[in-house]
Amino acid sequence: MSKRILVVDDEPNIVMSLEFLMRRAGFEVEVARNGKEALDALEGTPPDLLLLDVMMPEFDGYEVCERIRARPEWNGTKIIMLTARGRDVERERGLALGADAYVTKPFSTRDLVEQVKRMLGVS
Repeated sequence: MSKRILVVDDEPNIVMSLEFLMRRAGFEVEVARNGKEALDALEGTPPDLLLLDVMMPEFDGYEVCERIRARPEWNGTKIIMLTARGRDVERERGLALGADAYVTKPFSTRDLVEQVKRMLGVS
């Protein structure tokens, strides 16, 4: 069974790029375009990993991360926050709220795919 990834971003070009990359790497991919859609998507069967943008409408990535970590049934879901905000204080905030990793844009697509595979124990 392949691992499921939820791409959460409000930028159509980034969504399309991440969706393509993750499918090509062998993952099932779902998309949420804002924080509310992301939380709604977790209500069914939670994905194995979220690629979570920080700056979005409805709820920002920090709030989504915090809400996910507040629910024990979602603790198995890994979270990689993706953002153009690379200051140390923002990175520390994301990690303190429970993100497993914090990646700044622009990022290496190869490195991101490798990081996702490592986190999910996929070779």
